[in-house]
Amino acid sequence: MDKTIDDIRDCVAQIGDGATVMIGGFGGAGSPVELIHALIDHGPRGLTVINNNAGTGRVGIAALIAEGIVDKMICTFPRSSDPKAFTDRYLAGKIELELVPQGTLAERIRAGGSGIPAFYTPTAFGTELAEGKPTAEFEGRTYVQERWLKADFALIKAETADTMGNLTYRMTARNFGPLMAMAATRTIAQVRQIVPAGGIDPEHVITPGIFVNEIVQVPDPQQEEDLIRQGAIYPEVSA
Repeated sequence: MDKTIDDIRDCVAQIGDGATVMIGGFGGAGSPVELIHALIDHGPRGLTVINNNAGTGRVGIAALIAEGIVDKMICTFPRSSDPKAFTDRYLAGKIELELVPQGTLAERIRAGGSGIPAFYTPTAFGTELAEGKPTAEFEGRTYVQERWLKADFALIKAETADTMGNLTYRMTARNFGPLMAMAATRTIAQVRQIVPAGGIDPEHVITPGIFVNEIVQVPDPQQEEDLIRQGAIYPEVSA
């Protein structure tokens, strides 16, 4: 089955109002900038976005937030070197935040992809983040129950795909991508190159194609940090 999509706009057109969307990336590493910007152009409303952070400057996730597309962020780091997009909307009561410790976030996503509805962790016990959550004692230590995270869609960035959707990643750009691909109903991957089926050594496949629904080639992907250094704003403001 060839999962290649020619137009990146067609990839995100299926994302409707109120959807829950996981977006890969650890800061700029592995951030699918082109998919995010295509989603801004598409313009759904009321999204819940799950990501490690809440964006920087006015590109990528920060631009998504600034455009009023996101109603709720589930993330670990809502602050950054330039968190204005998120901070302004949060202080104005226009966006909700669910703060999750980073390891817990990764495990909640992994649990969602593995069919595990809940698990226990000592992280956050005794803090505001644990308020209202069930606890249990194991071997003399108290643990907090955390629930799985699943999503309607995952937008991720990979290095190479074959036409069947098998993926490889470039170094730390891998981060949350494989977990999110498993935890979403539909996974859309932007990739630098697409090779024929069988063109990736099976031993090198990180995300099997069974977890990927569409792939789109972006041969020269933008890097979030470069855009921020350039002072880029998306969508570009007309003079």
